[in-house]
Amino acid sequence: MALYLIGDVQGCDEALGRLLEKIAFSPSRDRLILLGDLVNRGPRSQAVLQRMMALQGAAEGLLGNHDLHLLAVSQGVRPPGRWDTITDILQAPDRDALLDWLRCRPLALRERGVLMVHAGVLPQWTADQVLALAHEVEGALRGAGWTTFVHEMYGDEPDSWRDDLRGAERLRVVVNALTRLRFCTAHGRMEFKTKIGDASAAPPGYLPWFDVPGRKTAHDVIAFGHWSTLGTVRRDDVLPLDSGCVWGGALTALRLGTDLSDRELIQVDCRQAQAPR
Repeated sequence: MALYLIGDVQGCDEALGRLLEKIAFSPSRDRLILLGDLVNRGPRSQAVLQRMMALQGAAEGLLGNHDLHLLAVSQGVRPPGRWDTITDILQAPDRDALLDWLRCRPLALRERGVLMVHAGVLPQWTADQVLALAHEVEGALRGAGWTTFVHEMYGDEPDSWRDDLRGAERLRVVVNALTRLRFCTAHGRMEFKTKIGDASAAPPGYLPWFDVPGRKTAHDVIAFGHWSTLGTVRRDDVLPLDSGCVWGGALTALRLGTDLSDRELIQVDCRQAQAPR
């Protein structure tokens, strides 16, 4: 059984369909994991969610920042953005089923020795901590009071982790790290203003999260999306898979076999009009 990890789809269902066809994905034989940002900016967000729901146990999707944005808009917590393309979901007859399915998705997974998140992890966290903290947020989103949590979810502060954080502040740091992080200091202070550029675009005093010296997940293999402008990273321990499909790039799948040495990248090009940034 092959495990396929796919970077940010962002509503590009046509490209996702072609990629699954190219890899000859079989729900009875293979497993598929989308690394967050299933929806928004692309033309067919509803179709992506419906496709994933139909695949049932053969497919899973992590929550990314655009997925959380959809949940927030659906509850009136945030207004729709100028370039949002989530109206098809918000006006769909199966809106409630789509949103309930989405809010029950994980923020982190570990399979076949690979830790998977949408954006990044803080240097103080071990892989086990990442999974445990993600589970705390998942519990808040899956519970009856999830709308209250979504109201408390947004904000850039606290900008770093402390073990004594509690309540909304604790969960907000976890959400920000797992779904928004690109750069942080050596001590784990996060920076969110820099959105475009590769690893060299780090502001003074900041590093790409995966380059922080002494990071406790340094010996783990981590797959992530979120950073479409990162470019090529030739490392065995870092697997960035957002190749900017919605921006006119490609949609990328990583095939993992029974061990980490058995891996292959497969891509399809984008055939739609480039989404505005």
